[in-house]
Amino acid sequence: MKNASADSSSAIQVGEFYELKTGSDVSDSAHYNEDIAPTQVKERTWNVWNVAALWVGMAICVPTYTLGGVLTAYFGLSVMEALMAILVANIIVLIPLTLNAFPGTKFGIPFPVLLRSSFGMVGSNIPCLIRAMVACGWFGIQTMFGGLAIHILLSHLLPGWESLGGTGEVIGFFTFLVLNLYIVIKGAESIKILETLAAPLLLAVGIGLMMWASPKISYEALLAIPANRPEGASFWGYFFAGVTAMVGFWATLSLNIPDFSRYVRSQKDQIAGQIIGLPLTMFFFAALGVVLTAASTTLVGETISDPVTLIGKIDSPVWVVIAMVIIIIATLSTNTAANIVSPTNDFQNVAPKKINQTRGVLLTGLIGVLLMAWELLKKLGLIESDVSVEAMYSGWLLGYSSLLGPIAGIMIVDYFVIKRQQLSLPDLYKTHGIYSGFNINGFIAFAIPVALTLYALITGQLSWFYQYGWFTGSILGGLTYWFCAKGLSAEAVNLATQND
Repeated sequence: MKNASADSSSAIQVGEFYELKTGSDVSDSAHYNEDIAPTQVKERTWNVWNVAALWVGMAICVPTYTLGGVLTAYFGLSVMEALMAILVANIIVLIPLTLNAFPGTKFGIPFPVLLRSSFGMVGSNIPCLIRAMVACGWFGIQTMFGGLAIHILLSHLLPGWESLGGTGEVIGFFTFLVLNLYIVIKGAESIKILETLAAPLLLAVGIGLMMWASPKISYEALLAIPANRPEGASFWGYFFAGVTAMVGFWATLSLNIPDFSRYVRSQKDQIAGQIIGLPLTMFFFAALGVVLTAASTTLVGETISDPVTLIGKIDSPVWVVIAMVIIIIATLSTNTAANIVSPTNDFQNVAPKKINQTRGVLLTGLIGVLLMAWELLKKLGLIESDVSVEAMYSGWLLGYSSLLGPIAGIMIVDYFVIKRQQLSLPDLYKTHGIYSGFNINGFIAFAIPVALTLYALITGQLSWFYQYGWFTGSILGGLTYWFCAKGLSAEAVNLATQND
């Protein structure tokens, strides 16, 4: 991997950037502020275990717990098929994750700044806002789970709190929201500390829960449950649809991973950390969800797929309190890293001189609340709605991967093939640099797969294109971008090299 030379090159480029910034048009540029500027070498303190802990902290959450159930209920897979789909998908998603992390580690730049190379200085805002809105939606969903955990915790600690019902859950929602926003406002170092402390605790609790639930179920009977699909239907079609949906689960992070890799010491650390932290954690916690859901009938007399509700029904106040604290920590570690950092940077990219990190965090929180307003009003008894939070996020898994796949393909081809890992740091922040306001190649490459996806949804034809949306979108987006940009690639590389 030539990590040493890559890191040396990175240090030189960032050092030159800060020498040039003073007295140049970079500081005064409408595209620059201190929070999205390249990280200096002294700020890059994350090692391989910090990266692994980041992924453990993000992967252990309520939605991961329910993935096995989603695949068996909605995608026609058996339990073992569902778990294998989750493992395969998370091995696959490591490819865009590690590749898109490269420029973040080399140049110290966040996701929206990297997008300026492939979509343009102003055009980058369109894919940024697509990513940001998805993150705000997930932020609201995770905050709802965290708020429920706080409500159950307080119900066991404070007499009379349980009688508040939905009002108590809403109070828990806003309490959990404030905790999330505070940690991210404190900066990347606070996130690193949270994830590093949470990871071993969460793994230990997960292993303990698996050992506790195992005697209460029959693994043989669980694995013998037939797949929920038409008799004689092809296994592969259902399996790959499930894999596509599971890739979509982390399709968001495969785009904005530079937001974290910009703090990592070397390419070796970011690659090894992601390989260690992601696939097996996702597989294990999804398996834990399947096992505990199966054991729930023995434990509480009914089948419950939501761990917060399940633990809340256990007749042991001490264990409920301990479990709720763990769930709050797990959801906090996921939400801060996966769902606040990216939109915070994305909103800054729109107007860096007006939106700094603190304002970006607050804007993320506001939008997250608005997107969950229907659920909050329902809990307060002000409206009625049959739409569940679970249905909301399970419906997203396939849909949004169709939008994010092309962006991932475009980013990888632009950086590794067209620009050949050469970017001009000062020009990524200049108003009149070598990067155009709108890179038409990026928008053509994005529009074609999106148009085909919409055509498939509207007409019912080309259904395979939508069904395997992340794969078809990323491959077609990357190839289209290469075809559109290859005539300009030599000129772009020469300009970038001259400005290094």
